[in-house]
Amino acid sequence: MGLSKLNSLYREVILDHSDHPHNKHLLDHADKTITLKNPTCGDVINLEIELTDDDKIKNIGFTGEGCTISQSSASMMTDAVKGKSKEDALHMAKTFSDMVIGKKHSQEDLDQLEDAAILSSIMSFPARIKCATLSWWALQRALLGEEGTQTTEKED
Repeated sequence: MGLSKLNSLYREVILDHSDHPHNKHLLDHADKTITLKNPTCGDVINLEIELTDDDKIKNIGFTGEGCTISQSSASMMTDAVKGKSKEDALHMAKTFSDMVIGKKHSQEDLDQLEDAAILSSIMSFPARIKCATLSWWALQRALLGEEGTQTTEKED
């Protein structure tokens, strides 16, 4: 498959997740909730997580406003981490954050990201990295016990 066809396929997957986001809803019961705002571009992710007794992600949902990249990344993230242990989800968030800034990871780590792995090309657009990582930062912060409303300024 040629590079232009591959890029076209990636764009289609990103647009599909943005136009038809998975898990974009509030949960009836959430153990962890966080709102994370990116003041640079105005993206907002409200993330809710329901955990099992043994700390696996039973359900996850998000709401919020944002660009195509932030909304599709949130959709991809929720798909990838549902059913995973807290520890695995934190590892995936680290892998994703590293990937979009060009750090290398094993193919096994990248495969865990499912559709979100296609966002690796976002490193070519530095202004969009925060858009792609917003939901992953929210996941990480929520699982580590930081809740409430926060901005991404800590990440600068």
